[in-house]
Amino acid sequence: MTTVRVPGTAAATTPAKTTPAKTTPAKTTPAKTTPATPTPAAPTWRDLHGEARRRLDADFEARWIAEEASGCAWSELAGEGMPATAAAVNHFRSMLDRRAAGEPLQYVLGHWSFRTLDLMVDRRVLIPRPETEQVVEAALRELDAAREDDPRRRVVAVDLGTGSGAIGLSIAAERPRVNVWATDLSQSALDVASANLAGMGGFPATRVQLAQGSWWAALPDDLRGKVDLVVSNPPYVSAGEMASLDPVVRDWEPVRALEAGSTGLEALEDILADATEWLTPSGAAVIEIAPHQADTAAAIARKHSFADVRVEPDLAGRDRVLVARLVSR
Repeated sequence: MTTVRVPGTAAATTPAKTTPAKTTPAKTTPAKTTPATPTPAAPTWRDLHGEARRRLDADFEARWIAEEASGCAWSELAGEGMPATAAAVNHFRSMLDRRAAGEPLQYVLGHWSFRTLDLMVDRRVLIPRPETEQVVEAALRELDAAREDDPRRRVVAVDLGTGSGAIGLSIAAERPRVNVWATDLSQSALDVASANLAGMGGFPATRVQLAQGSWWAALPDDLRGKVDLVVSNPPYVSAGEMASLDPVVRDWEPVRALEAGSTGLEALEDILADATEWLTPSGAAVIEIAPHQADTAAAIARKHSFADVRVEPDLAGRDRVLVARLVSR
């Protein structure tokens, strides 16, 4: 800095000129970005139905599985292409895999309708079938006949070998003045029947008793001579016939509920042999049989003191229901 002195003034200073330093802007490299992976759209129930239909080659089964997995009627699912949640998709495909592996649809769904009831079913019990609905129909006619003289009288029906409870619970649901005992040798089967009894609820359920044991032995002694009707869908397949059954029946349903023994009539014989000790003097028996057993089954009933014996057809016209009364009406 140069100092210049001027008379009568203080010394002044003149700042030296400075040249600003040149700066070069730092070069920046833009960060690389990875394109976002698009989230796959959730499948709709129509998509899932198409998947099931291709695997099963059965449109109605695909719809039932879709309805069960979603909890909605098919009309609600298909109409607007409703998307499925991840949990519902997993449930749907689990059921689809089971059905594709050969498991009966009724077990896959976990329940099946029978007359007025929706019954829980699984591998512990037989699948309720339309043929057995005809057994219930015949049983109801016999119970109505037993009350003709006194419509207010309470009657007793016994369902031996109840399985899911289909027969016994249907009788209780459809006839308010009938008390029902339902028995089974299998505790596992009775567990299913108990669940169905609880699901039925209301007044009909209060008129049903469950008991474990072999045929009549499951009942309390004070019922001897007081039973108006015995009804049963017992095992009636012979040992030699088991191999010829449809694999969906033979490989999945409980063998003990299918196979009766070497003739297929052993269970029928056991039930009818002791029936007169338990039935009232005008009591009746209604028992499901195989069509080819009709003549022999009727002969067994007559041998065990039943005087009025006939065999009724199922909806397909095949001999299916043995109806036997101790006395003619």
